[in-house]
Amino acid sequence: MPDFRPRTGTQRSHRRLKSPIADITAFNTLIHSLIYQNPLGCTSYNGRRKNFPPVQKVREMYTAKFAYLNERGKRIGTTIEMYDSVEGYETGIAAVISNMANRASHRGTVKHLPAADLFAVMLKCHDPTGELYYLNIARDRITISSSTDDAIRKRVEAWTDTVPELH
Repeated sequence: MPDFRPRTGTQRSHRRLKSPIADITAFNTLIHSLIYQNPLGCTSYNGRRKNFPPVQKVREMYTAKFAYLNERGKRIGTTIEMYDSVEGYETGIAAVISNMANRASHRGTVKHLPAADLFAVMLKCHDPTGELYYLNIARDRITISSSTDDAIRKRVEAWTDTVPELH
């Protein structure tokens, strides 16, 4: 299993996955387990007169890719749609496929290409030592940023080694 590789001159390390996370369901399950089961042992904290959860989503983006095919199955066009939620991604795919005006404009049928879709979520985590760091999870890689403690990187490495989707 490859370790996270720290980048020189920055406080960031990453791991490329051998194969991308299978689909949106597996990706969403992974993110939910990080937030609600908290396997990294993050803690809640107070700041700016507000209580923050141990792990919170800061940003998320889901990209769906489509191809338009003519009657012989030859690609005659492509499109990319970006969404800021899993729900938007799922309903957006259905909307693109059922958009008759768009299909008529392309003069072909639309096909969703799920293997080419991209997913990315940025999580803000509060370590028990008091340090805030970011965990960016994409379909093909994981990045830890803004951490100074090597123990955080080692804890994330140990967690990723236990998750089958991240091998």
